[in-house]
Amino acid sequence: MAKKILFLISFFSSLFSFGQHFEGKIVYKNAYASKMPGVTNEQFTSTLGSTQEYYIKDGDYKSVSNSSLLEWQLYINNDNKLYSKMANSETILWNDGATNTDEVLKTEINKAVVDVLGYKCDELVLTCKSGTQKYYFSPKLSVDTKKFEPHKFGNFYEFLSKANAIPLKLVIETEQFIVESIATEITPLKLEKTFFELPANAQTTKSPF
Repeated sequence: MAKKILFLISFFSSLFSFGQHFEGKIVYKNAYASKMPGVTNEQFTSTLGSTQEYYIKDGDYKSVSNSSLLEWQLYINNDNKLYSKMANSETILWNDGATNTDEVLKTEINKAVVDVLGYKCDELVLTCKSGTQKYYFSPKLSVDTKKFEPHKFGNFYEFLSKANAIPLKLVIETEQFIVESIATEITPLKLEKTFFELPANAQTTKSPF
């Protein structure tokens, strides 16, 4: 169970990666519906987190949530790696951004479906082996798609190559749960490059998940 939850955290976090044209912080509120017998909505919320803060500059991003298992995640564009700091270990795990165990089977775009924070958003539906992923995005919040071309993990480039924009709402359905995530705050900030570096003397190892 712990291995499955860790994979889901890494998979879910990768869906919130953003691009070069926006620099700052975006806050999301998450709501979970469990599909696993014996695992409640509240357990998913505690484990994966009900809120997420994303800090972004160019092709790097850092994610901080109120998850009980995960302290933070950091994507370093030059490495094309997603680093995960778990609460129960000082060793930082990493996933190769070039790998993706999922597959997109069909895509569909629907125009002007929902309004999020004043942005009229189109809907991109990805039908995948893992389930259905729905992304809601505004062309007004565009990203540099080419910068993230190596980022295959979590179907991220599959999304970005179609949307070319930041997702402001997501509805992701897997065999384990359904999660709805919606942006509640968008704050442009000037961030130092050092904010997106690993801690000094950090010990890292490849994630087994």
